[in-house]
Amino acid sequence: MQVEHQEEQGRFVIRVEGEEAELAYTLPERGIMDIQHTFVPEAARGHGLAEVLAQAAFDYAREKKLKVVPTCPFVRTWLGTHPDAMPLVDKRYAKLIAARK
Repeated sequence: MQVEHQEEQGRFVIRVEGEEAELAYTLPERGIMDIQHTFVPEAARGHGLAEVLAQAAFDYAREKKLKVVPTCPFVRTWLGTHPDAMPLVDKRYAKLIAARK
């Protein structure tokens, strides 16, 4: 499964049967990546595409030394099972994620 990073559009994409699964983000301030939403077409759900997109986004954040604001509800849930990604979460939001466990 290949993830395409469309940096100018602020999204990571996986093409599936003529449709796109995507994770969209913005860079609202220097050093911050706000992951806003994830979408997987209904026919492609249940195959781990959203997880792959989330991992790609966090890998990018790590590479670029960005802190993540997890606006997307899926990503907040995903963080609960990926503690290795928590150091990348902006400290203003990390406590909120920890409180949800």
